[in-house]
Amino acid sequence: MFKNFLKKLFTPEPRKENYIAAQLNDKIMPIDRGEVYEDPLDSFLKLKYYGEVTGGGTLLSETNEIEYCDVEIKVVDGNFNDQSIKDIIEKLEELGAPKGSKLIIEQTGEKIEFGKLEGLAIYLDGINLSPEVYENSDSEAIAEHIKNLVGIKSDVIRYHQGNTETALYFYGPSFMTMKNAITDLVNNHPECENARIVQIA
Repeated sequence: MFKNFLKKLFTPEPRKENYIAAQLNDKIMPIDRGEVYEDPLDSFLKLKYYGEVTGGGTLLSETNEIEYCDVEIKVVDGNFNDQSIKDIIEKLEELGAPKGSKLIIEQTGEKIEFGKLEGLAIYLDGINLSPEVYENSDSEAIAEHIKNLVGIKSDVIRYHQGNTETALYFYGPSFMTMKNAITDLVNNHPECENARIVQIA
């Protein structure tokens, strides 16, 4: 009995694990999500002894367009507090989390909105242009051109190939600044005829 008492006295209790989900308002592909968000966030969490990234996911619309993505985070009990939550949000914003993102505390259901970047989507007409335009089309080249015009240095190209449109997505400090920067391209490039521009964050 005395031995059992000593065992209880000197055996540390297991650390509780708390889960939070970062719901990112970012139309990013799963592999790119890992590179842009999950890997650097996991390194940050381990450096601060907060915990680790345990997974991620993507929600698709009925047309298979990405609506948002999730990053699941496990935080150890001793570091599950207001400061760690604040630091995690700041890190995600540093990594490029757009406006409209949410941090969801699993234990309480609390949702904390965050994000700094605004988002622009350009939907290219995939069915109504002339055959010659489609024969010479290069959506990746247009995406790279737009990235240069709006000052995006990342190698990641966010896109969706739909049945009637091809969508390209861009995130920066200001939607209007990005929209104004691509006005000439949209008005003059053959592939941009009938294009729709939508604010997504």
